[in-house]
Amino acid sequence: MKKYLLMALFAMSLFIPQAHAQWVVTDPGNFAGNIANSIKEIATASKTVKNTLSGFKEVEKLYNDTKKYYDALRQVNNLIGDAYKVKECILMVGDISEIYVTSYKKMLADPNFRPTELAAMAAGYAKLLELSGESLKELKSVAKSKVFSMNDSERMQMIDRIYTTLREYRSIVSYYTRKNISVSYVRAHEKNDLASVKALYGNPESRYW
Repeated sequence: MKKYLLMALFAMSLFIPQAHAQWVVTDPGNFAGNIANSIKEIATASKTVKNTLSGFKEVEKLYNDTKKYYDALRQVNNLIGDAYKVKECILMVGDISEIYVTSYKKMLADPNFRPTELAAMAAGYAKLLELSGESLKELKSVAKSKVFSMNDSERMQMIDRIYTTLREYRSIVSYYTRKNISVSYVRAHEKNDLASVKALYGNPESRYW
């Protein structure tokens, strides 16, 4: 799956109030659903905004509005079993969003990319965001176990499958980002201008993607 998805992509080429954190624990289904809706908005905006730093502000704002929920969820440490896996699934979607917003904003400031290439990259990220959002919608349905006639073991198996899928999406986003940035490095090397690219993206050991 990873191979075919990557081929498709390149073809297109704190503080949070305690009450809010408690809501995350008591209603994980709605939390996953709300995040899925936010991810859909980010993906839609990514496909419609102009590929400029000023045009990207709307996408960045949508992500920052959602980031507070991820930060609140990270504060919750007493979850076990399927509740813990649900939390991890949601946080992986947060990682995917962060890699996209942080990295693509830098790509927009990179003179080594053409406008058409930036548009293709945005489309690739948007597709991965949409897929991640669909997984969260499924997670919401599974978390609300009364909707299905399944036992705890069956529900856990479905959550495990969604967890594995999202982990693969996160891996793809990381790889996709590294490959895109590598293009800039090659072009910068040809122009004898590696210093500016390193200053933009940072040293390899400091990157999280």
